[in-house]
Amino acid sequence: MRVTIAESALELVQGDITEQDTEAIVNAANPSLLGGGGVDGAIHAAGGSQILAECRKIGGCPPGEARITTGGRLKARFVIHTVGPIYHDGQRGEAKVLRNAYLNSLRLASERGIRSVAFPSISTGVYGYPMALAAAVALETVLGYLREHSEIDLVRFVLFGTSAYQHYEHALQVVLRGEQ
Repeated sequence: MRVTIAESALELVQGDITEQDTEAIVNAANPSLLGGGGVDGAIHAAGGSQILAECRKIGGCPPGEARITTGGRLKARFVIHTVGPIYHDGQRGEAKVLRNAYLNSLRLASERGIRSVAFPSISTGVYGYPMALAAAVALETVLGYLREHSEIDLVRFVLFGTSAYQHYEHALQVVLRGEQ
């Protein structure tokens, strides 16, 4: 699914984040930035040791913030590492931290002149954020950013599996309907 937002495009696709040809991909990292499971482990494995070496120099990343490294052996030139919230009950500021993870990733891309970015669904794996809730936060945040920042041409959400794609597709339709 692809929609136009101001001068930019937003895409939803099923696939593997490590195979994206965007200038940057976003890593749903843990605070140490030293690799882990899920998306984080896949990006470190596919990108190689150069990513890990740069992450060690950075020294970590608090939840809601973002850092950037090379893409190593990936098609993407850069990896933007962000840390989403661990979901507890939705009453501990999780939505704000998730929103900041997306916003700070986009701000970092804008600052570096990166014109295309691919995101996974942040915090919906081992961090336990419910997919439907995370999709709404992610899409509202990204759409709002794109309306005011024409320097980014493309934001692609790369979703793992049919269920994740369907949650994002539904959330995008709801968000777009709410704006009419």
